[in-house]
Amino acid sequence: MRLRLRRSVSFTPEHPALLELPCPAALRAEANVLVMGADSVGKSALTVRFLTRRFIGEYGDMEFIYSHTLTVDGREVLFHIWDVPNSQDQADDGSSEEKRVQWADGFVLVYSICDRASFDFLPLKVQFIRAAKEGQGQVPIVIVGNKRDLQHQRVVSSEEGRLLALSLDCGFYEVSAAEAYHGALMVFHGLAERIPDTRLALKRGAGIRGIVKTVSAVFARKRMDSL
Repeated sequence: MRLRLRRSVSFTPEHPALLELPCPAALRAEANVLVMGADSVGKSALTVRFLTRRFIGEYGDMEFIYSHTLTVDGREVLFHIWDVPNSQDQADDGSSEEKRVQWADGFVLVYSICDRASFDFLPLKVQFIRAAKEGQGQVPIVIVGNKRDLQHQRVVSSEEGRLLALSLDCGFYEVSAAEAYHGALMVFHGLAERIPDTRLALKRGAGIRGIVKTVSAVFARKRMDSL
């Protein structure tokens, strides 16, 4: 299924025949995931590596929503992944960003190990997410240090990343979207494990409707602001 948000893409695994195997309804679930971080840290590269196993290094300043299925601990999870450029978040008012956060069940916050500012940006983003989600229980968040292949340009150590994630009660991964698929898989697999079954069950069958409602609200606000 495709949903247009400037551009929207639905990816399936390389062996689609596997999707034909029946899965009990009780083991099916949906999860809305928001991928956030400063510009040029590799958010889209990480997401597309997870979706396609391929690396694409250059992306325009566009928003994308992707759908992809992953089996986690015997349950089939349909991810709806919203990749928002940081420049877009900055251009929006707070209400548009808050609508995205309310839509999401889990969050992937990406920084570059070569960019100290992208790392320092994360605590405020976690604070914003938790404030918007106040009263909804534990918020599943994973922090991802990307560009591990660029060790000669590293300015943020692995230990700093782990300590920040620990202090914020978030998951932590350090990966290279450019070099390998496994790291990207572990990020989304780990996030799915942090999303409670109860939250996944509530979303079952409502993911696309939720996307349409949220996207409509966000872009209706943008149109009003432009008048």
